[in-house]
Amino acid sequence: MAQEQKRAIVIGGGITGLSAAYRLKREAEKRDIPLEISLLEASNRVGGIIQTEHRDGFIIEHGPDAFISTKPWAKALCEELGIADQLIGTNSKVRRSFVLQKRKLLPVPEGFYMMAPGSFGPFLKSPIFSLVGKFRIVLDLFISRRSDIDDESVADFVRRRLGTEAFERMAQPMIGGIYTSDAENLSLKATFPRFLEMEREHGSIIKALLAQKRKTAQTSRGTSGPRYSLFLSFAAGMQTLVDTLAENLAGCIRFQSCVTAILKKEGGSDWGVCLDNGETLETDLICIALPAPQTSKILMNVSPPLAKKLAAIPYTSSATVNLAFRREDIQHPLNGMGFVVPVTEQLNLIGCSFSSVKFENRAPAKHVLLRAFAGGNTFETNANRNTTQIDLGTLALKDVSNLLGIKEKPIFSIVSQHSQAMAQYLVGHQKLVSEINELAKGLPSLALAGNAYHGIGIPDCIHSGEQAALKLLDAI
Repeated sequence: MAQEQKRAIVIGGGITGLSAAYRLKREAEKRDIPLEISLLEASNRVGGIIQTEHRDGFIIEHGPDAFISTKPWAKALCEELGIADQLIGTNSKVRRSFVLQKRKLLPVPEGFYMMAPGSFGPFLKSPIFSLVGKFRIVLDLFISRRSDIDDESVADFVRRRLGTEAFERMAQPMIGGIYTSDAENLSLKATFPRFLEMEREHGSIIKALLAQKRKTAQTSRGTSGPRYSLFLSFAAGMQTLVDTLAENLAGCIRFQSCVTAILKKEGGSDWGVCLDNGETLETDLICIALPAPQTSKILMNVSPPLAKKLAAIPYTSSATVNLAFRREDIQHPLNGMGFVVPVTEQLNLIGCSFSSVKFENRAPAKHVLLRAFAGGNTFETNANRNTTQIDLGTLALKDVSNLLGIKEKPIFSIVSQHSQAMAQYLVGHQKLVSEINELAKGLPSLALAGNAYHGIGIPDCIHSGEQAALKLLDAI
């Protein structure tokens, strides 16, 4: 007997929602489940903060420009979609980064990873740390591992094991560049559990990194800061992934469809999805792939306790400023991937990526594309947090020009603001997510997905969407 056709609605057309809808479609086909899928997107485009623009030979990323390959879900999806051959890695000739100190860009020592050295020679020669600071970092070799299992902030962890200089001069700017967050309140368990594992397994972060270096001596040679060899993008930009998913979902996507609430129904379809135009859509399955605050609002009628927990996950905003120059107008050699800026430097920037150095063919010959970043701590701790796009562009240009020796105006400057886009994993985040999951179990035909729960990167969001899709199909 043929199964009765079911309906599924995915709310939110970012990378999470696209991945959820795609997985629903493919897995339903595999299981011979008749399923009508609708993806509702409030704006006139899908992809969320992933957006690529091609302009006068420049490839401009308004949002993320790459994803990490150690988390397998993004690369696996690319392979399934048949676009893995369009993936490119970072420039192998300049896999290092800089950190700003006293208005000077200093190279991160080779082998230094986020907060601790994995190689003593370059670290001891580096001017980034004082003699006292270096001695304090090395004490990590002798400090006892922590025995309790309570959550701890990233800042407290780094200071406890490696000292204040390691935190202020290296860990804070590196972490700020990833999470646009205040490391004083950021959960170590939720954001960097690997460092916690290092302490437990080796009793020392440095010992763990030295052991890791011995295993990967060849592949890690010549790198510093983030492991740049692990990052992938597309030859034509990150929009490639979004467009391919959208093509596979042709006929399923509804634009300008803003959801205001969902209702639990009795009899017939399980759910009613209310749109801002007054329309109500009926469906059997729902995946909500929105930021936690928006998810909280539309779930208020269904489960006030769940909505309250979701509202407790905070978000911050960020901005990317793309700057195009002639190469001859920049004095700095640009012999790296970019730089990060400690909060103690009191600039408007979190950091800056040398886009056309990091990835090939991002700018025409004899030209350079830079990506400056602001957000998180920067927005919250300086007087310019309410600036307009024009102000953000001007402030970013001023800082970048001073640091890189740029005397001429850019060919163009493009500001992309991402309001409340980055979930903040504060101390206690995992406990909060466990409580959310427990409450959500009472709604088996509804699934939550996105960067609010188990990871903020593109692979994490893809995995979250796919897991939500599988949960819904298992509920049929």
